[in-house]
Amino acid sequence: MEHNIAVGLDIGTTKIVAMIGRKNEYGKVEILGIGRSKSLGVHRGVVNNITQTIQSIQQAAQEAEASADMKIDGVTVGIAGQHIRSLQHSDYITRPNSENVIDDNDIERLINQVHKLVMLPGEEIIHVLPQEYKVDGQGEVKEPIGMYGGRLEANFHVVVGQVSSIRNIGRCVQSSGLSLEGITLEPLASANAVLSQEEKEAGVALIDIGGGTTDLAIFRDGIIRHTAVIPFGGNVITEDIKEGCSIIEKQAELLKIKFGSAWPGENKDNEIVSIPGLRGREPKEITLKNLSKIIHARVVEIIEQVYVEIKNYGHEEQKKKLIAGIVLTGGGSQLKHLKQLVEYITGMDTRIGYPNEHLAGDSDEDITSPLYATAVGLVLDGLKRQERRKTEIKQLEREENESVDEALTKKPVKERRSFLDKLTERVKDFLDNAE
Repeated sequence: MEHNIAVGLDIGTTKIVAMIGRKNEYGKVEILGIGRSKSLGVHRGVVNNITQTIQSIQQAAQEAEASADMKIDGVTVGIAGQHIRSLQHSDYITRPNSENVIDDNDIERLINQVHKLVMLPGEEIIHVLPQEYKVDGQGEVKEPIGMYGGRLEANFHVVVGQVSSIRNIGRCVQSSGLSLEGITLEPLASANAVLSQEEKEAGVALIDIGGGTTDLAIFRDGIIRHTAVIPFGGNVITEDIKEGCSIIEKQAELLKIKFGSAWPGENKDNEIVSIPGLRGREPKEITLKNLSKIIHARVVEIIEQVYVEIKNYGHEEQKKKLIAGIVLTGGGSQLKHLKQLVEYITGMDTRIGYPNEHLAGDSDEDITSPLYATAVGLVLDGLKRQERRKTEIKQLEREENESVDEALTKKPVKERRSFLDKLTERVKDFLDNAE
């Protein structure tokens, strides 16, 4: 596969999407090909049937290859699911010599200290995100590098997940004949695709309503402050319609998409949909008012759970207020009148997030649908990873070309690798050695 091209693989509960993208000369992303298949082996974001998941991934990858007319090998994959949780933690290190300035190594030492936190069995730290630093008790330091101080402390946002679930995803990707280029948290990927930098600065909550889970990512001052995965999504709404109207799942899903609304007051009592009966039975008549009552009840429950998380982050404190409000994305965000309902429940400004923040202007309308927010975000992440790799290679070449004397006098420049890169490598090593 040629350079400057990245593939995002979004393994969701309802669909699996493979998306191929590249950067054009204006720094925007062009989507070259896209493939989607029905996801059969995933429940609430967690793989529960490896064989079916592999088949679905292969189908999506083949479709993407056909539409872009190229072969895929490496992919950036997203992890989410009900096994992800996050916690706040503060930690500190004492520096041996406070007369030297703080550098990358100190920060690495501090971050590595957080990794020693004791987790529940089978859990592992996926992401350690520094929030703000303190140097010798002086708070609200955004970037401590270059400062003097003996004690360096920080508040961290720590994201934790089940190792086995992450390994299963890696296994599915590898068995599909693809190589694992990178692993990213799905709420972060979606956020990159739909949020603008201004929103992240002002404070915003991104709610990604998928089929099996609803992901939340909160940003403020340009930094991610809180993440959560709520184990409900669009599928439970479909389930409720199926149970409440005694119809089959396929019909319930169609009803939800075509006639569903999150606001019951919208429909008149006499609006009725007729659904063909099974195998010669009488057709069923369902009032749209009842349909939207069923949807409304479940949606309110999902939003209230998300709102609890937003309050847990501290949105009600003046200093932590989310000025840019809420952005809804994911397939579930396409439900009629959802925006109004979210505004009504939370009292926060709300908009629907389309992943066109970084896409080239002439992108297909299908691709800029909220359905594909995560996939677009994963492509962006893959492209970023490649750029980082290029800079590292260039740096190595430069260092090799410099004379030995220069190399001895110069301090090596070390780039801080994100913890997700390390996690990706660990998962790869595990898969290579496990048989």
